Amino acid sequence: MSSDTLSGKASKGCASVENIQGRLRLHLPRELYGGKNKYLTMGLPDTPTNRAIAELRAQQINLDIASGIFDPTSLEKYRPERNLKVVEKVAEPLKRKSLNLLQVWDKYIDFKKASVSPSYLANQLQATRNHLNKLPAYSESDAVAVRDWAVTNLTADSAKRFITQLCACCNWAVKSKLIDANPFASMASEIKLPQAEKTDAEDTDINPFTAEERDRIIEAFRTDKFCHNCTSKGSKHSNYTAYVQFLFYTGCRPSEAIGLRWKHVNFESSVILFQEAAVQSGRGIARKKGLKTQAFRRFKINGQLREILIRAKPNKVNPDDLVFPAPEGGFIIQGNFRSRVWKKVLQGLGIEYRVPYQTRHTFITLCLEKGIDAKDVAKWVGNSPEVIYKHYAGNRRDLQVPEI
Repeated sequence: MSSDTLSGKASKGCASVENIQGRLRLHLPRELYGGKNKYLTMGLPDTPTNRAIAELRAQQINLDIASGIFDPTSLEKYRPERNLKVVEKVAEPLKRKSLNLLQVWDKYIDFKKASVSPSYLANQLQATRNHLNKLPAYSESDAVAVRDWAVTNLTADSAKRFITQLCACCNWAVKSKLIDANPFASMASEIKLPQAEKTDAEDTDINPFTAEERDRIIEAFRTDKFCHNCTSKGSKHSNYTAYVQFLFYTGCRPSEAIGLRWKHVNFESSVILFQEAAVQSGRGIARKKGLKTQAFRRFKINGQLREILIRAKPNKVNPDDLVFPAPEGGFIIQGNFRSRVWKKVLQGLGIEYRVPYQTRHTFITLCLEKGIDAKDVAKWVGNSPEVIYKHYAGNRRDLQVPEI
């Protein structure tokens, strides 16, 4: 699968580096500060080396935003270390002993980011960076302490993946002559996984809405029921009605709906072609070819879905236009939608909070309750029948793997 990052000069909703009178600063996303400009000074003159440092800080902020862990009120951790020397001229290459584990990891990510997908960068590799931020020590000589911390503070699966990533990082660092040896070699194999440990929280954390809850949520979006302070047309919750309905009535992943274009919707043959997704990356939203488990998937348009799509389609539309654009244009940013709109609606309705991904589990569960065969549901949503039986049997006592 290939990806095509859509960012322009500086992607909307992302931090970027600026030069002000020869000094570097970061321009933070205005959306996070009520539309006001917000800056983070780096305390560094604009040199190639210092600009690289600032770019790394901006990248870290964007990764944290994409992962939903960015705190707009706590910015000090993004400033360069206090003991970092200000570089007025191009600096000498850093000596091996001057790099701690966190610094080696950041260099590794800078090397890897051009060769991995945006979603892998923003999710899997960012998870490792988040764990590194919590470590009590950063020296590669403390590898045993790092492993012990991981085993104590993370699930076995997360600890194993964390140490595996650090091992890969240090292998690269040895080849790049940044460190002398890999202290994490063979460590991951020592971490044993419980036989039934889950490995994909999104797809296995199943807590669906009821049909009645689904209908109440859709109606609240349609009527702007909890949009009392929405002062502009673009801020109204009803802008997302078709998007929310589509999630509930197709069971597609949110990233698949966000990336859907009108050229993928064929009213004549009554088919939707899912073949790309819009995912969060360190530089904003990126379009990724292919789906999570397959290259493409076809979904039949029924009467209910046809009505939703016809209402959503503008009079004049280009084939490459998004079916569900953000109110201000461009891709819907999942983190913003979830925190600013979705959460507000669920709280207003008094419905237990669940992430939008649960719309997928809701569709699957309701289909099974209607007596639809698991293999047909699996085909519609891009899973295997085995996954349906394994992960949804617990929610339906009457759903069992058949004896043949």
